[in-house]
Order: sequence, then C-alpha cells, then structure tokens
Amino acid sequence: MNASATYQFEGKTILITGGAGDIGKAAAHRFAANGAGVVLLDLNETKMADVVQQLKPYNVPVGAFRCDVTLSDSVTKAFSDAVAQFESIHYIFNNAGYQGVFAKTDEYPEDDFQKVININVVGVFHVLKAAAQHLRSVGGGAIVNMASHAGVDGPPNMLAYAASKFAVIGMTQTAAKDLAPDKIRVNSLSPSLIGPGVMWTRQTELQAAVGSQYFDADPKVVEQQMIDSVPLRRLGSLEEVANGVAFLMSDEASYITGFNLDITGGQ
Repeated sequence: MNASATYQFEGKTILITGGAGDIGKAAAHRFAANGAGVVLLDLNETKMADVVQQLKPYNVPVGAFRCDVTLSDSVTKAFSDAVAQFESIHYIFNNAGYQGVFAKTDEYPEDDFQKVININVVGVFHVLKAAAQHLRSVGGGAIVNMASHAGVDGPPNMLAYAASKFAVIGMTQTAAKDLAPDKIRVNSLSPSLIGPGVMWTRQTELQAAVGSQYFDADPKVVEQQMIDSVPLRRLGSLEEVANGVAFLMSDEASYITGFNLDITGGQ
C-alpha cells in the first residue's frame, strides 16, 4: 500500500480502534509509512495479528490489544496496556463501528438499532473519554472520530446508522469545545461511497434487498445508481480516507478543531 510522504509523524504514536478492519488497516499503513508507531485495538485478534505482520516492513513500533469499545472497562484496560508499552499516545483514530441492517423505518429491528448505538455512539464516547484523559496528561494531541456522510444526509433504509453518525458529529463538535483549552483537537471524518471492499459490497446487496423506491433489486444496478449520485462518478478509496485522517492529525491542520471532513466525491 502506497502512502504519501506529505505528513511526517516520526516519534509519534497513533491508536486506532477498529484496527483490524479495512479503514483501520489503511490508516495503520498510512501512519506507519510516515514514521508513526501504531497501536491497534479490535475484538478480532486474528485479523489484528495479520495487520501487525503487514506493518513490519515499516520498521516502526506496533502493538495490538483486544478491546470491546462498548465496555468502558475494556477501553480503559486497552489504553492502560497501550500506554504501558508506548508511554505516550499522540493521536487517536476513533474508528470502530458497525453498519447495521438495512430496513425501512417501521421494520427496523429494535435489537439491531440498540447494537448500532452501543458500538457507534456509546463506544465512540468510551474511546473519546479515555483519549481525552490520556491526551490531557501528556499536554495535548489530536482525535479523529469516524463519522459518515450518513450523518450529514441520512440515507434511506439505514435509520440506526444515520442516527449514530449524526451523534458522532455532534459529539465531535461539543468535545472540540470542551477539550480545546487542553490543546486537544477533535475532528470527524465522513466518508461516503468507499470501495471496493466488504462494506461496499454489503451495502449494495442489502439496499437491493430492501425493496425501496430508491434502489433497484439488482445489486449491480444499485452499484451504478450509487456511483451515478456522486459528482466525480467514482468510489473513494481506502487510501483517500486514510489521507483525510492523516491531514486532520497533521501540523498542517493545527488550527482545525470541531470540523467534519465530508469525503463525498463532490456532493
């Protein structure tokens, strides 16, 4: 995976939740390529181990810790373990999330709605709180919360996901104000159509299966319908998402806080 050398992070460490997923892995490569140590947090230890192996050629410190972001104690322990190994964490990419099922509002299952909120809102809060406490103790740093274009312009058939990502953007704006006196910058990133990958394929297949007026019943047709809704007429890449994270963490963004970077291909 190629990474631009625009931003330099030598001597710094980034902690990435959801570090075994596609976006977390892309961010890990982006920062490691520019000299940062990387801490991965995820529930999937097997996939995390694979990412750790992939990062070895960068010759930077790498750690991986199991973490369930929905549990405050799990997040606290993971941060404690990471700090014990790395001493200081300078950047936190609050990325762990769950897309949820696709269903019309009156058919949306309550248990899945709660699951989405537990991971995408409560989990983000747990990590945001732990990150703020650590960064305050070391004199500041930067946090990027993973939001979504679904939190800017709610898509059909994704009630829980849209609600959760609107909440993430709201938490980002409030936290940015609360933490600015401690030299902690808090921003969010809102990708739209990113692929190819598991989430892109899943999204097109599930939207097709809902049977709404907005999308065709054929996932391949849905793919084209979605791409045609983007002014640039293409998907964004995982690398482009990682580049957005790197910018918001970088010195070039040192005066930016409370900002939601909406990566939507021109929408």
